[in-house]
Amino acid sequence: MRGEVIRKKMTSKHQKITDDLDAMLSILPPDIAQAVQSEDNFDNLLEIILDLGRKPAARFTDSEVVLLPRDVTQYDLDYVTERIGSFDADNRAGLERTLHRISAIRNRRGDIVGLTCRVGRAVYGTIDIITDLVNSGESILLLGKPGVGKTTMLREAARILAETKRVVIVDTSNEIGGDGDVPHPAVGRARRMQVPKPSLQHEVMIEAVENHNPEVIVIDEIGRELEAQAARTIAERGVQLIGTAHGNALENLLLNPTLSDLVGGIESVTLSDDEARRRGTQKTVLERRAPPTFTVLVEIQSRQHLAVYTDVAAAVDALLRGYPTPPEERFWDEEGKIHIQRAEMKPAPTVNQSLRRGNSMEKTPFQRGLSNDKSTRKITSEPLLEADFETHVPAHAVEVKNIYAFGVARNRLLQVIKNMSVPARLVRNLEDADTFVTQRRYYRERLQPVIQAEEMGIPVFVIKSNSVNQIEQFLADLFMVPAPHNMISQHSEAMEQAEDAIQMVLAGEKYVDLRPASANIRREQHQLAQKASLISQSFGTEPNRFVRIFRD
Repeated sequence: MRGEVIRKKMTSKHQKITDDLDAMLSILPPDIAQAVQSEDNFDNLLEIILDLGRKPAARFTDSEVVLLPRDVTQYDLDYVTERIGSFDADNRAGLERTLHRISAIRNRRGDIVGLTCRVGRAVYGTIDIITDLVNSGESILLLGKPGVGKTTMLREAARILAETKRVVIVDTSNEIGGDGDVPHPAVGRARRMQVPKPSLQHEVMIEAVENHNPEVIVIDEIGRELEAQAARTIAERGVQLIGTAHGNALENLLLNPTLSDLVGGIESVTLSDDEARRRGTQKTVLERRAPPTFTVLVEIQSRQHLAVYTDVAAAVDALLRGYPTPPEERFWDEEGKIHIQRAEMKPAPTVNQSLRRGNSMEKTPFQRGLSNDKSTRKITSEPLLEADFETHVPAHAVEVKNIYAFGVARNRLLQVIKNMSVPARLVRNLEDADTFVTQRRYYRERLQPVIQAEEMGIPVFVIKSNSVNQIEQFLADLFMVPAPHNMISQHSEAMEQAEDAIQMVLAGEKYVDLRPASANIRREQHQLAQKASLISQSFGTEPNRFVRIFRD
């Protein structure tokens, strides 16, 4: 169940939008400008596209409209370029003291054959939804696809922070502070450093820290490795960073070798045999390489909906372990109220439990999504009928686990549930389950029920065999209660240890010593080794006599 908190109310009258649209229209050929005005949809206008030999078009937030039946000519392109500033090395130009951006497309000879005239807006009030994060002093990275509003939010953050702190904007394309030497009023008291060439952005970032003593640095479009390194250097000096990068989600950013360092980066680590067995993982695992440069990450999913990771380090670690953390969701409703929703988290598995859970053992963590993650939140659904279950649980049980068993002896599982008096019941349908248990061999074969359970986000527990001891240990881990110990369990555990030792020797171990056991158990362990065509021998004196299994 997700807890919802209403933080504040914000209606459209609290937002002030400045777009200087008349300035944009003034540089367009008159008939194209008139066509834009006739659409009468200025609030949703994003770009005006002029491509040589094609019909002019206007892009809105929800559609694209052809403005005129005629094609764009060279005269139209020259008309625009004569009325704007010069193009920089990144083929971008602007209008002085406005936020509009004109980007050029050139042919191989360097001639302009297309223009993208993007409308720049200063929207006051856009960061109300993350004001607490901006004022926290933490470094914040804004992620989102182009046109979703990253720069608009970044500009507003710079203006708000500049009221109380020393803020420097590193403005590579003049998109934050506008074209010209005097910054646009939308950045408030923030100072602006322009970048002569995009490839020099990282040098200007360092220069800003060394020469101008800022408390906050604002950067738009971090896209190169040198810029990511410069951002880390700035963060390590105690300066708050607020920046943007193209990307849809934290998971995508981690897989981007150029930008993954912004959230700590990942590296492949090879574990020793003992450590891999202790963790229950493969020998090669992924781990976070360093502390993240940005400690807070905001995914701008739409102009009204954000997903927030308030602890990037913990989120990255959880993702690499295979138990991704659902983000905090923030959104505006139709009435302008801001809502914050947090998912209730279950504790991450212990090392002892990890040997029996399947979610992070055999798959890369990046193959798992959060959309249907039942392991991290409680699911509200239609009430289930008692006929759907194979066991009856008392009504006073605090939290009942609905278990779907695949390849596990159901009668034995039912008996152990009864003996341990845990609030569990077996279900016949996978859709009704919140826990999935299977044997290791079925999990490794990647059978369809296992794959389906993982895709549905159901926690998967893997036991080695159908033994009572393994089932008891599974239920003990699931309900975090002590496992019962009896003679049957001791016998089963000793035989399972012998089976594991046989597999280790067959895999290359020189020898494996088993735990001390009685004469009857040692006899059965010798028989198992003989069936596997291995040598076994007993050592020591009673009651500490044990079996050693080895090759010829």
